[in-house]
Amino acid sequence: MNSTLATLSTHWQDIAPLVATPDNEQQYQDRLDLLHQLIDTVGEDEQHPLASLLHFVGIQIAEYEKQHYAMPDASPQEVLASFMQEHQLKQSDLPDIGSQGVVSEILNGKRSLNTRQIQALAQRFGVSPSVFI
Repeated sequence: MNSTLATLSTHWQDIAPLVATPDNEQQYQDRLDLLHQLIDTVGEDEQHPLASLLHFVGIQIAEYEKQHYAMPDASPQEVLASFMQEHQLKQSDLPDIGSQGVVSEILNGKRSLNTRQIQALAQRFGVSPSVFI
């Protein structure tokens, strides 16, 4: 057995539940909790050792949501615009995302949401961060 397999064998019991695709609502909620912790830890550092796990968990959550929470295909900008309309918010009402100009650029597709902004929007609107990915 090579060293990679030996390392995996030693740690697989601890890792397997974190990388398995969620099968039920509790596992989904556990993955959301993990995603929030990873976002807090990794932030925008794409070189962070856990950055690829953050990406992987986000994909798992998005796949679960696609199967269990039918949502129309919408860009992150469209989702944000919809939430703003639903909550009767103006661009200036989102200072945690950035200035009015930054929010305008996001809504017009000139700027993408970053990890911090996605986390802030998910918390503000009580949704999964994957809604904005």
